[in-house]
Amino acid sequence: MFEIESKNQDEIIISTKKTTIKFNIAEATIDANLPVGQIVGPGEFEIGDATIRGIATESGKTIYDVEISSVHVGIIGGIEENLDDLVADILCTSSVRAIRELEPKLIIAMGNVDGMVAELKLTARTEKKLKVKNADSLPAAKEVVVLS
Repeated sequence: MFEIESKNQDEIIISTKKTTIKFNIAEATIDANLPVGQIVGPGEFEIGDATIRGIATESGKTIYDVEISSVHVGIIGGIEENLDDLVADILCTSSVRAIRELEPKLIIAMGNVDGMVAELKLTARTEKKLKVKNADSLPAAKEVVVLS
């Protein structure tokens, strides 16, 4: 089981029993209070029970594929490049194009929520934290969640 929360539109925080990992998409950093400090840019990492793949984009930005308990969380913000390299059951984004291309089961809205739900013809629910048990606990139909 893990939780996802967000303090602002550029950050996603994933917490497990073992660790808390903060992703800042604007700065392309991962902060997990490691002795080496923040991780910057692309690469493959294991932090606690999370396997993280930082994927470099053509414009020099980084998107993330985080796997915990067989659930893939894509963290891309508004980036729409290199999506073919990403798998996402849950997608943290502000891009309608990325949602249509990757077809995640659950969308965590980062940015213009009203425009996104109108274009996708979905409704959004607001949560403080999103708790995810496993892949089977994800919704059958596409849902949008706004973290506050």
